Amino acid sequence: MNRALPAVRLRVPTHEDAFTWHRIFADPDVMEFLGGRAADLSVYEELTARQRRHDAQLGFCLWSMLDESGQVIGFTGAQPWERDWGPTGEIEIGWRLAREHWGKGYATAAAREAVERVRAAGTSSVVAMVDARNARSAAVTRRLGMRLAETFVRPVSQREAHCYRLDL
Repeated sequence: MNRALPAVRLRVPTHEDAFTWHRIFADPDVMEFLGGRAADLSVYEELTARQRRHDAQLGFCLWSMLDESGQVIGFTGAQPWERDWGPTGEIEIGWRLAREHWGKGYATAAAREAVERVRAAGTSSVVAMVDARNARSAAVTRRLGMRLAETFVRPVSQREAHCYRLDL
């Protein structure tokens, strides 16, 4: 079944968005495949500041995702993969969404817009790192036209992570 995707808007995250991200991501369901709990507020403050720098330097970042009413409901976008495992040096696209907005097409709509912005910034390919058990995020990668490229084991959790790739 194909349905119309909801309207979403992406914007560079503000300092205030750190508080919203912290609140949204305090939901254990949202963080199930990301360690199970939200990070401290200071982590989100640093993350939003880093995204403002990425936008200024790279032309893309993890943008705040806003619904039709202008409410921040999560983030989507891209940033360099800077860990010493996985697709080091690649540009990773990702998304994280408030639980009450799951299953409505927001992640797909926002990720499609993010892919277009990353392409416009001159990036030739993106990857998405998805926990092997995360069927919802794997479905978003398929809707974006991504293909499974590699499998990694996360060093701390020892969980399998799938690396999807999309050539732009």
